[in-house]
Order: sequence, then structure tokens, then C-alpha cells
Amino acid sequence: MGLRRKHDVNHQREPAEAVGATEATEPANAAEAAEPDATEPAKAAEAAEAVERGPDSPTELPARSWLAVLRRTAGEFRDDELSDRAAALTYYGVLAVFPALLVVVSVLGLIGPSATNSLLDNIQKLAPGSVRDLLRTAVTQVRSSRGAGGTLAVVGLAGALWSASGYVAAFIRASNVVYDMREGRPVWKTTPLRVGLTLLMMALLLASAVIVVFTGPLAQRAGDLLGLGHTALVAWSIAKWPVLVVLVAFMIALLYWAAPNVRDRGFRWVSPGSLLAVVLWLILSAGFALYVANFASYNKTYGTVAGVIVFLVWLWLSNLAILLGLEFDAELARERAIEGGMSARHEPYVPPRDARKWPDEADNQ
Repeated sequence: MGLRRKHDVNHQREPAEAVGATEATEPANAAEAAEPDATEPAKAAEAAEAVERGPDSPTELPARSWLAVLRRTAGEFRDDELSDRAAALTYYGVLAVFPALLVVVSVLGLIGPSATNSLLDNIQKLAPGSVRDLLRTAVTQVRSSRGAGGTLAVVGLAGALWSASGYVAAFIRASNVVYDMREGRPVWKTTPLRVGLTLLMMALLLASAVIVVFTGPLAQRAGDLLGLGHTALVAWSIAKWPVLVVLVAFMIALLYWAAPNVRDRGFRWVSPGSLLAVVLWLILSAGFALYVANFASYNKTYGTVAGVIVFLVWLWLSNLAILLGLEFDAELARERAIEGGMSARHEPYVPPRDARKWPDEADNQ
């Protein structure tokens, strides 16, 4: 089979080891564990029927189901080796983040110097110490390249699109592993998806940057043009952070919906997993910043490259949070299918978006 199926590997282990490894997902009895000898397309059809019979929304699941989802999420996070996949995403993220930053700073430069200054101020407040210094240096270098804003934006957009599309492609592969789903979409469908999703993510990232920098003198000038008073500006300075959190959650939810070869009940602006990812990312970022500032000795260990190492670790933690949220959404989908009468061991547990790459492989099983 094209994709390594972790449960097939688990079934080949020694009995005692297999019981320990799948304790959180084992069905209640042996009869439930016995799956019919069916082809994968047939199993996908059974999953589709179970999903249709199950709850329409995760909010309709009983409390016991949420506890089962949490247990399975922890187990599947380990079994899917998502810490390693987060490291792969970190590699592609490094290739994407600086060209994307080039585009953001170039566009903000068209708005005015105060926009870039506001971005620097927010980096100073929000980023961990060494990460802050690294990003501030990059932003300052881009800003110092005066007179080339349009050229930088075009070149940066092309580079960021190529690099970030690699991140999206890696995320597509990781999401299929999380859902225990083989890729069935042909390349002429996945390539436009990869590029289109990348463009949309970059546009949303730029919108997030505008929200962050739209403060201080820039917000004051806009308020004067629109006839808004001081109270409205104060309200915006407070409200922009929840708006930014919702926008980031929307970006993650969009990735969760579009990346896997999974046909669910439709797109939701914010999913439980995307909210979990954002909250976990905020906690991890704050905790890591505190650790770096007070306990870590990266400067002594890594010297002049300490900032780069801290930045890589922070990106890895960020990708861990995103993948954990995806796993949580996947287990919610499994639980809804279970509530619809499907076995806990049935895979795939959601129907595929496209299975046209399956038939030849399925016939050989």
C-alpha cells in the first residue's frame, strides 16, 4: 500500500505489546474487533454511511465520547510520529517564513514607515528573545532597501510561493497520515490545491500583519479620515487581538479542511482542533519565551547561532500545536462515525474526497 498503515504494523507485534500500544483505541469486545475482509473502497463506503448516521456536529457528542477522543488523540499523536512530522514542517517553514516576511514588509512599506515601525514594536512585545532579535534584524534589512519595494514584493512573492507551497505539500502528506487515509487525488488536482492554498494562506497572513500594525499613529490617521473618535480607537486597540486570534484559527481550520483527502460534512470557519491549536500555541510560545529568558543557556551552548536555534525550536513547537489540533479534529471525526455504528478499528473512518488512485492497488490486495 502507498501509505504506511500504523494499525497493520501494530497487528504484527507480540500480543502483550499490541495490547499496550492500542489500549486507548481497542474495541469493547472481540466481535467488534473483527473487521470484514473487504476492499478499501468498500470500507470507505461503509465509513461514509456511518458518518451520515452519526452526529452532524462535534457538539452533539456525549461527554463520554469527548473523553475517548482525548485519550485517542494522545495515543494517535505518538503512533503517527507527529513530532517527527513537525520537524519536517519546520524545515519547510524556515524556507517559507523569510520570503513571506519580505513580502509583508514590502507591502507595509507601501502604507508608510509607521506601519513597519508598528510591526517591529509588536515583534518586540510578542516574540521570544532570540527569535525577536532575528526577526527584527530581517525586517530592518528589508526596510533599509529603499526604492526597491515593488521589485522586492514581486521577487519575494515568487520565492515565498515556491517555498510555502512546499510546506503545504508536506502538510497534505501529514494530514493524510493523521486521518489514516491514502492519497487518492491525481497530481492535476493536488498541484492547483497546493498552490491555491498557499496563495490564500499568504493573503490571510498579510491581513494578519495589517491587523497587527494598524495601531498608534496609523490608526489615528485612519480614524481621523473616517471620523472616528478616541473611544473607537481604544476599542480597536483591544479588539484587534481577539480578531487576530480568530483569523489565525480560521487559517488553521482552512488547512485542516483542504489538506487531507477526506470528505467531511463541510467547511467550518473555526474547528475545535483549530481553536485547540491556537490556545496551545499561545501557551507554548509564552512558556518557551519564559524558559529562554530565565533558564536556558542557548547563548553559551550555540554562541552566535543561538538565535537561529531558538527560532527553530519555536517553529517546531508551533507545528506540534498545529498537528495536535489536526489529530484532535480527526479523532472527533472518528468518534462521530463510531456513534453512527462503525467499529473503532475500522479504517478509513471517513470517506475520501477522491479515490481514483486507489483501484489498481486495491485489486492487488
